[in-house]
Amino acid sequence: MAVHINPGNFALPAFFGLAYPYILLVNIIIVLTWAALLKFEALISVFIIALGFTHLKNYIQIGKHPGNKENTFRVMSYNLRLFNYFENDDTYSEKKVLEFLKDQHPDILCLQEFFINGNPSQKEAEFRKALGGEYYTHIKIIGSGKNRYYGIVTFSIFPIAGRGEIIHPGSSSLSIFTDIIIEKDTFRVFNNHLQSFRLRKIERSFLDEITYPDDKEALNEMRKISVNLKQGFVRRAQQSQVVKAQINHSPYPVIVAGDFNDTPVSYSYRRIRSGLYDSFVSSGYGAGFTYKGNYPPNRIDFVLYDNALESRYFEIVKVKYSDHYPVIAYFRKRN
Repeated sequence: MAVHINPGNFALPAFFGLAYPYILLVNIIIVLTWAALLKFEALISVFIIALGFTHLKNYIQIGKHPGNKENTFRVMSYNLRLFNYFENDDTYSEKKVLEFLKDQHPDILCLQEFFINGNPSQKEAEFRKALGGEYYTHIKIIGSGKNRYYGIVTFSIFPIAGRGEIIHPGSSSLSIFTDIIIEKDTFRVFNNHLQSFRLRKIERSFLDEITYPDDKEALNEMRKISVNLKQGFVRRAQQSQVVKAQINHSPYPVIVAGDFNDTPVSYSYRRIRSGLYDSFVSSGYGAGFTYKGNYPPNRIDFVLYDNALESRYFEIVKVKYSDHYPVIAYFRKRN
């Protein structure tokens, strides 16, 4: 139900959609337990698992031979968590991240929660130089205090023919689209950072909430978290409709990347993906979790594409500079 019902109309299914991998795990344990006891009730959970089985491949790809990277161009998406600038530790990661990105050298690089401390034009030039100096850029930033900015940026080694942005009213969420010329063909690349749950200011940790249910403060925090979750579901549903309208009006084949802040079992993901392919589903292998913060791991970072392209390989790079892992899709144009 979560993928079909707009949270703005009824939000409860969205909570269960968010928890899908873990609900699935519980059902598998129940099946194994009842089967070991020779209980016919095992068939109930088997039926439930089968009912939602189509969602499983959006999280895990098994029994598939990994593709190859030959004659492809690479699209990377990565949420930087502002280079950890506002974290209460010494993990500021700008230099390390830039070194990592330079080593990866993606052809198209979509970054979210990009942070600038200083003059924006000067810092943009410094970042471009640190990445090797050969990238064209499309950046959208918002002020966040004195000489501090955060935003979203797309780097491309291919020429950029056009730039545009998508406005999300009443939100700090950002989406941009960039028209990129690849071997005489133009593609429109959407880079998105959709509404977050805004949990950082009120979270203690997920384990605190479930370990100390009698703690009134913890219960109060859980109530706040549930409200923030609902607001996030509703806003992302609205934003996904706006982004999808832009995708549908694109005069060029599209690539849609970014941090959706929602899982494959969500209304917003299904809305945006409609008519597109998911590069992890097409050419990924293993578990697709891309988020690794204080809350349970999940898959919220995506690279989608249309049938003008073929996804040949997909990887999740397990580096620890953010609470997200970068994802890379390897594409080849269809003949």
